Amino acid sequence: MPPPAANQLRLDDGFSTTIELENLPTVKLYEREVTPPGYTNDNPINTTTMRNTAYRTQAPRKLKSLMKMTVIAAYATEVYPSIWGQIGINQVIMVKFPDGSGLHFHGYIQEFLPATHKEGEQPTATLTIQPTMRDTNGNEVAPLYQSVEEDSLSAA
Repeated sequence: MPPPAANQLRLDDGFSTTIELENLPTVKLYEREVTPPGYTNDNPINTTTMRNTAYRTQAPRKLKSLMKMTVIAAYATEVYPSIWGQIGINQVIMVKFPDGSGLHFHGYIQEFLPATHKEGEQPTATLTIQPTMRDTNGNEVAPLYQSVEEDSLSAA
């Protein structure tokens, strides 16, 4: 029997997880920490009525979302005008995982927040990316997962 594919094994190390922004593929951001987006169904719907007898009841929402992701990165100061021009611009974001797989989704740079600069420490900034679940034409689009063995994408 052949060994399992890399993306079927657990990740033992987060190195090297990177991101790529469709509109800024060569932006000078150097990832130090990447928090990929999570999945959410958001808060439950309260279904409690005056006819309940013992419990507050709830129901799940019908729609799903991707949660915000953050990247802490070192940067070249030349990113300032590039990032400024892309704040709030919907585009494809790709998270590349250490096993060679990837997650593609539509989103925008919500925030670029440099940290305090101090002697003896490399300056970093936090990049916050808000998934939109919409392409640039306004159509709903699921996040797509790309496995290691395939160049094709499948709904996440």
